[in-house]
Amino acid sequence: MAGNITCGSLLQKLQLIWDEVGESDEDRDKVLYQLDQECLDVYKRKVDQATNSRDLLIQALDDSKIELARLLSALGEKAIARTPEKTTGTIKQQLAAIAPTLEQLTKQKNERKREFVNVQSQIDQICGEIAGTIEVGEQVATPQVNEDDLTLERLEDFRSQLQELEKEKSTRLEKVLEYVSMVHDLCTVLGMDFHSTVTEVHPSLDDSIGDDSKSISNDTLSKLDKTVATLNEDKKLRLSKLQELAGQLYDLWDLMDAPKEERRMFDHVTCNRSASVDEVTAPGSLALDLIERAEVEVQRLDQLKYSKMKEIAFKKQTELEDIYAGAHIVIDTAAAHEKILALIEAGNIEPSELIADMDSQIAKAKEEALSRKDILDKVERWMSACEEESWLEDYNRDDNRYNSSRGAHLNLKRAEKARILVNKIPASSFILALVETLVAKTRAWEENRGLSFMYDGVPLLAMLDEYVMLRQEREEEKKRMREQKRYIEQQLNTDHEGPFGSRVSPNRPASSKKAIGPKLNGSVSNGTPPNRRLSISGQQNGAGHGVRSGGKDSKKDTVKTASPGNNNAAAAAPAPAAAKEETASHISGTDPVPSTL
Repeated sequence: MAGNITCGSLLQKLQLIWDEVGESDEDRDKVLYQLDQECLDVYKRKVDQATNSRDLLIQALDDSKIELARLLSALGEKAIARTPEKTTGTIKQQLAAIAPTLEQLTKQKNERKREFVNVQSQIDQICGEIAGTIEVGEQVATPQVNEDDLTLERLEDFRSQLQELEKEKSTRLEKVLEYVSMVHDLCTVLGMDFHSTVTEVHPSLDDSIGDDSKSISNDTLSKLDKTVATLNEDKKLRLSKLQELAGQLYDLWDLMDAPKEERRMFDHVTCNRSASVDEVTAPGSLALDLIERAEVEVQRLDQLKYSKMKEIAFKKQTELEDIYAGAHIVIDTAAAHEKILALIEAGNIEPSELIADMDSQIAKAKEEALSRKDILDKVERWMSACEEESWLEDYNRDDNRYNSSRGAHLNLKRAEKARILVNKIPASSFILALVETLVAKTRAWEENRGLSFMYDGVPLLAMLDEYVMLRQEREEEKKRMREQKRYIEQQLNTDHEGPFGSRVSPNRPASSKKAIGPKLNGSVSNGTPPNRRLSISGQQNGAGHGVRSGGKDSKKDTVKTASPGNNNAAAAAPAPAAAKEETASHISGTDPVPSTL
């Protein structure tokens, strides 16, 4: 029933009521006027409400269009294809048409925003790790995303930037791990604590922490670089120190003839004596305690060197004397020994300086001996040739040479060899040619050095000069002997033809000269009197106390020198000897005695 009530039916009912009551027309008009006003107000309100609703819809439509345009702009040009084509019809139809697109673009925007947040968060994370503002694994604050620019191009730019940063992070991590490995190797060689060294740079560099959590900041890399440089410098300094100590150990060991067992105790020190820095990789090979032990050993050997200095110095002096003896140079050994002893006892010279000085003298002596070697070799050949010639003459004069005594077969063999040699090269011409060569070389040596060439304290030129004169004298003596023999044979023939047929036996000459040659002590074995200058000089060199001669005294009893057969030699006339002495004296002067200190 209520659904059938209308304004007209109500007005009719109101008229009936007014008729029953008896309302006046004026009152009725007033009420009707009020009703009209109230209805008008209701319509106005409804119109206003409708207008407001329409305005809101229009605003919503405009806002939707603006939001759509903003989303399309933020998401990029590729989203324009999704714009709704229907732009006519009622407002609600337009709103209904744009709503799905707007909803889809909003979802796409939110998803794109999350991608931007994710990429930018990783970028900020890596940048913070590189800069050192955040630790590895620490969460960064959510980055502010520009919602007006969410295009794919910008997202790709961020992703490219992230890839570059990830590459840099990977490169930095590799570099950090390489530095850590270098620090580990250096600490191993230097005998240092790797854990404390590397964690002092950054706690995350410990081996117990994974590689992905290690610090890759600029500060960490800089500290690692400095640490490696410092350790390399320490390694270089320690190796230099160790090599210096190894050199000192070798010098001291060689100086004191240390046994191999003692040297093996420091093989770990000496094995790197000539190694480069990069070649030293053995664990603990440059540890401080190893270097300290080597220093202690050097100090111990240094102190021991002082106590054995006398023994070492005299050993060096003996080596020096042996060199001079081999070169047939006479030195005053007693004075040298006394000087060495005085220096050591006074303590005025460092042992190392003394040994260095003696080593320098030994080097000079070797150089001197080398310069004399060619001449000395020819002197030996000259003496050997003279000896062979002299021995053969002695053997030929021996009436018992064919007896079957002990050792006679050896003499026969030697005589046969000597005859073959003499027959091939006439001994006299060979020896004289050798003497001429010796004289030329000796004079060249003396001109070059400004010194006389002394052989066991006697000028070699004087020896050679006297040898030539004595050989001439011997030839003259042989000639006299031949004439005397011829005269005796004539006398024998005359006596044999006498009236009684008696025969006179001639006496054998009292003496016969043998081949002359130089002795090792500088004299010439021709039976000359002991007052000859060269013979006296040689005797003095052999008899003087404390003077070492280059003559090979040990061979005098077993090997004949250039003038064998001294027991059978006859004395020559004194007058010619004096003349020969004067001739020999003009060739060379005296040579200064080499000093050993």
